[in-house]
Amino acid sequence: MQWEPVIGLEIHVQLLTRSKIFSGASTAYGAPPNTQACAIDLGLPGTLPVLNREAVRLAVKFGLAIGAEIARRSVFARKNYFYPDLPKGYQISQYELPIVRGGRLTIRVDGKEKQVGITRAHLEEDAGKSLHEDFHGMTGIDLNRAGVPLLEIVSEPDLRSPQEAVAYMKALHQLVVYLGICDGNLQEGSFRCDANVSVRPKGESRFGTRTEIKNVNSFRFVERAIGYEIARQIEILEAGGRVVQETRLYDAERDQTRSMRTKEEAMDYRYFPDPDLLPLVLDEGFIEAIRSQLPELPEAKYRRFLDQYSLTPYDAEVLTATRALADYYEAVVALSKSDPKLCANWVMVELGGALNRDGLEIAQSPVTAERLAGLIRRIADGTLSGKLGKQVFEQMWRTGKDADTLIAEQGLRQITDPKAIEQIIDQVLAQNPEQVAQYRAGKEKLFGFFVGKVMQATSGKANPEKVNELLKAKLQGS
Repeated sequence: MQWEPVIGLEIHVQLLTRSKIFSGASTAYGAPPNTQACAIDLGLPGTLPVLNREAVRLAVKFGLAIGAEIARRSVFARKNYFYPDLPKGYQISQYELPIVRGGRLTIRVDGKEKQVGITRAHLEEDAGKSLHEDFHGMTGIDLNRAGVPLLEIVSEPDLRSPQEAVAYMKALHQLVVYLGICDGNLQEGSFRCDANVSVRPKGESRFGTRTEIKNVNSFRFVERAIGYEIARQIEILEAGGRVVQETRLYDAERDQTRSMRTKEEAMDYRYFPDPDLLPLVLDEGFIEAIRSQLPELPEAKYRRFLDQYSLTPYDAEVLTATRALADYYEAVVALSKSDPKLCANWVMVELGGALNRDGLEIAQSPVTAERLAGLIRRIADGTLSGKLGKQVFEQMWRTGKDADTLIAEQGLRQITDPKAIEQIIDQVLAQNPEQVAQYRAGKEKLFGFFVGKVMQATSGKANPEKVNELLKAKLQGS
C-alpha cells in the first residue's frame, strides 16, 4: 500500500521586545538563572499583567505580511496545566479569538512552488526551562524565560513530506527575520518547532491519527524527526497495529522519536478568558500605520530579482535569503554599473565563500559593497582578468585595501596591448619548436600548453581572450 504523510507545523517565534509580554522584566538572553523573573512572571499574589504594546505591533506586522485577517478584537485565555517550569499553574495564551487568522506562505521544493495555508497566529507567554544536568539526579528550574513574548504560528496540514516541512520552516524563519520581529536564533530557542505528523493511504481524504513531535530547534533535525516518525507510523499500520495520539520527543543522538506523554486535547487545558486582561481591541489607524511600514517581503524581492536582474531562480533565492545580503548585492550592482549576473557570481561565490570560511555574517564582511563594486569595475573594463581579480579579492579581504590601491601597489594591471602580447607569444613559440610542429601536424590539445606558457611568462597578467585570439592566429601561420 502507498502511504501519504500529512504534516502541520506549530512554530513558536520569540518576539523582539526588550521586556516581557506582561511585565517589565528583561528578555535578554544569557543572564544567570532566575535573575530576570519578576513577581508578575512568578504569578505572586496581588500582581496584575499589563500587555506589551510592542508585542502586539509585531504580531500585527506578521499577520499583514502573510495576508491574514487581523482580529479587531482578540481575547487572552488561561491555558491550565501543571508543570514545574510553569510558576502560575497556567499559561496566558489566546485560544478561540487569536490576533491573526488565515494567511499563506509560498515555499519551493525541487523547483516547484506550493502555497501553504496558515490557520492562525496567536500571542502567548513562554514558560520557564527545566535543567536536568549537573543537579545530581534532581531538576533545576530557570524562570528567566517565563513571560517572554511568543507568537505561535500554526500551519494548515498542507505539507506532504519532510522536505516540504523544512522548506516551510525556512521560509517562515526568513520572513520573521526580514520583518525584524524575531532574531531567528534557533540555538537560543528564539525559533522552535512542534511537528504534527500522521499518515494515510494514498487517495484517502480522512486524516490518520497524529502525533506531535515537541520542541525541535534545527532544520536538519526537523527533517530527520519527521522522516523517522512517518516510517514508524507506516510500520505500525502495516503490521496491523494502531497509532496512538501522543506527544513525542526527538532524540538526535539515536535519530528517533520517543514517547513523552499522551497528547492532550483542548478540553484538557480548561481554557477560559483571563479575568485580569481586557479583550485586545485594535483600531484601523494602528493597523494601517504598521502596514505602511512593511518592508519589501522575501517573496516579492525574489520575484523582482528574477525580473529586474534576469537572474536564475537559484541565484535569486540565494541572494534574497536575508535582507542584508540582498541589500549588499543591489548596492554592488548599482555602484559597479556592471552585469547583474557578474555581480551575482562575485557575491555568491567569492564573497560567500570567504564569509563561510571565516564564519562571518554579511554585516561583518571586511570587503564592503563599495569595494567589491570597485573590483568588479576593474574586471569589467579589462584592467584585471578573472583570475587576477580573485587574487586581488583575497588581498582586499586580508588588508582592507581597495582594488585600485592593490593594483597600483603590485603592478597587477592586465596586459591588453596586442603588440606586447604578440611579442611574448613569439618568444614562447620560438622556445618550443617541437610542440609547434606537433600542433600544426594535428595535435590540437597542445593549444592549452601554449596558453599556459604565455600566461606564465606574463605572471598571469595577459588578457586571456586576447592571448587565445592572437595565439590561434600565430599557430595557424597567419
